[in-house]
Amino acid sequence: MRTIICLTLTLLAGATAFAQRDEIIPLDRVIKSQRGTVTQRIANTDISIDYGRPVARGRDIYGNLVPYGRMWHPGANDATSMTTSRDIEVNGKPLPKGSYSLWTIPRADSWTVIFNSVADTFHTSYPGEHRDALRVEVKPESGAHMETLTYYFPVVDGKDATLRFHWGTVIVPLSIKVQ
Repeated sequence: MRTIICLTLTLLAGATAFAQRDEIIPLDRVIKSQRGTVTQRIANTDISIDYGRPVARGRDIYGNLVPYGRMWHPGANDATSMTTSRDIEVNGKPLPKGSYSLWTIPRADSWTVIFNSVADTFHTSYPGEHRDALRVEVKPESGAHMETLTYYFPVVDGKDATLRFHWGTVIVPLSIKVQ
């Protein structure tokens, strides 16, 4: 009898959790910057990026909403994180396997992209330069308007790939090479 009661309670709890997950929520309860994830396998290395996706909504982004010359994490809410399953090179510089938060210092003609060893942090709390695993300088590119911030891999070929983050008309490309 106890087994039947325990089984019934377990099934009810599971059904309740399932029903809540499938609940239709009203638009006013949907977060403005929803989470996104992109994962890419390059040869035998997996790279995953988890990030909040801010939406431009007609705002002037770079030099205004995102000031030039100041630390910014390219995402929303929790800091953007990147995990790599093996050692890689980013723009020709080594980055050991592991998890990192991503930060930038945007400028009109050059961006500093920072991989910080504190992966799990809020976007306003830069953990400090002493925790940086890697900094690379990147020349931004221009492209078609992208309303919602997006990370993507437009090129994957053998052991090489290009990772881009793109918001508004600014694209920041990173060259990835795996061992």
